[in-house]
Amino acid sequence: MFGRRERTLRRILIVEDEPLVAFDNEHFLRDAGYEIVATVDTVSEAVGAITEQVDLVLADVNLSDGGCGQDVARAAQQKGVPLIFVTGSPPENVKDLAVGLLSKPYSQRDLLAAIELVDAKLSGKPAKRPPRSFTLFAT
Repeated sequence: MFGRRERTLRRILIVEDEPLVAFDNEHFLRDAGYEIVATVDTVSEAVGAITEQVDLVLADVNLSDGGCGQDVARAAQQKGVPLIFVTGSPPENVKDLAVGLLSKPYSQRDLLAAIELVDAKLSGKPAKRPPRSFTLFAT
């Protein structure tokens, strides 16, 4: 009765070029009960990993191959997978490409809150107040 509600976003793809951030996010989210489908750092790896097995993409904008997270966002949109940009330098058209923006630096608590807010929004449930580092866009 008072348990946590069922998540609709359970399987996450992490697209991050900073190894320590990627490692921390992967382990933290796994410990929080999420399945990490993959952790990648290039556009081609990310686009290849966006399958029906992915419920949410967390993507940085600047990637290790010189590619741009905007290309990852477009691929996610084409496959109907929501994406949260996790970056300190969002693209100008961020609202057209993502369901939200988590600004670096951020805490693990803010990361978890951002994912939960997107999950609630996509499920039609009332959303809590977002942390200061997160902006949820209309979906």
